[in-house]
Amino acid sequence: MSLAAEVLDAARRAGAMIATAESCTGGLIVAALTDIAGSSDVVDRGFVTYSNAAKIQMLGVSQATLDVHGAVSEEIAAEMASGALKRSTADFAVAVTGIAGPGGSEHKPEGRVCFGLAGPTGVMVETVEFGALGRSNVRAKTVEHALDLLLKALSNQRASDKT
Repeated sequence: MSLAAEVLDAARRAGAMIATAESCTGGLIVAALTDIAGSSDVVDRGFVTYSNAAKIQMLGVSQATLDVHGAVSEEIAAEMASGALKRSTADFAVAVTGIAGPGGSEHKPEGRVCFGLAGPTGVMVETVEFGALGRSNVRAKTVEHALDLLLKALSNQRASDKT
C-alpha cells in the first residue's frame, strides 16, 4: 500500500478531513492523495500558494512575518498550516515551504524545507535539510515527509480517541 493510501485509510479511521497548503511542491501532496480513487471522502482541498501574495490572500499569512522571517521559515509554515485549517473544513492541514532548487543561499540552502502541521491539538513545525538532491528529488522527499507527518498525526488522533 502506498503512503498516500495509508494516510487516506488513517483519515477514514480517525473520521478526519485533510487539507494541504503547498509552496515548493506546487500541489504534489494533494495530487498524491487525490490520485487514489475515493479520496474525496477525506480530502477537503489543497491550496497551492507559490507566491507570497498567494500565501497572504489565500491563507492569511502575515506580510510582517514574511518580512521578518522570509517565505522559507517555520513561522510561515505554521501560518500556512493554520490558514489552511481555518479556510477549509479539514481537521488536519499540512503545509510546506522550501527551496527545491537549483540555487539557494548560505542562509537558506537548496533542499531546506519547512513543514507545518495544524490539527486539533495545535500547530507543530519542523525544518528538514534534504540537501542539494536536485529539484525533483527534493520535491519528492518533501511529499513523502509531509504524508508521513499526516499519517503520524492521524494515527495519534485515533489513539487518543480511544483513551
